[in-house]
Amino acid sequence: MNPLAQLADHIIKEQELIIGPVAWEEAEKVTGLRINVQSHEVDIEGDARDVLERLVAQYEQLFGKASREVCRDAVRPLLAQVPEADVPAVLK
Repeated sequence: MNPLAQLADHIIKEQELIIGPVAWEEAEKVTGLRINVQSHEVDIEGDARDVLERLVAQYEQLFGKASREVCRDAVRPLLAQVPEADVPAVLK
């Protein structure tokens, strides 16, 4: 899995700890994310920065700003593996 897809995967799994399976249902609505819910595999198509921003926005739209912090916390340990230019501002 590429590093940016790993970011998306970690965001979804962290959200899942809080909101349960709804996290995967909401992630499926994000254009550019390919998700296999059964195996919990995530891939990104297109501009990964845009896809990650849409994923964070999807959760924030439903659950407010606290969900943005959950997303940031989820990816923090992985950011060293991703070029800074590839990380959307919403996750910095």
